[in-house]
Amino acid sequence: MGCRVRTEKSDLLRVVAVEGEALVPDRRGRLPGRGAYLHPDLRCLDLAERRRAFPRALRLTGPLDASALRQWLGEQEAAVPGSGTAATGQEEGDIT
Repeated sequence: MGCRVRTEKSDLLRVVAVEGEALVPDRRGRLPGRGAYLHPDLRCLDLAERRRAFPRALRLTGPLDASALRQWLGEQEAAVPGSGTAATGQEEGDIT
């Protein structure tokens, strides 16, 4: 959704809106309601929010709170050594 790169469904994270206002990760793919798929990466989430992709994909109006989703993604990136900017402390494209 955010970066628009096609990949296997198993490599994506399903996201649903709970009570029509809060975005939460659906790791098992079993929560009720319409879902949207996203790479489990904070940069992809940022792009999706900037493009306002969640309300369109989930067919909802108004702003959606992505703080729980953002926190979950941050914890996942921090738990996996060597993944993303959380592990290295560097932005993409930084030269050392």
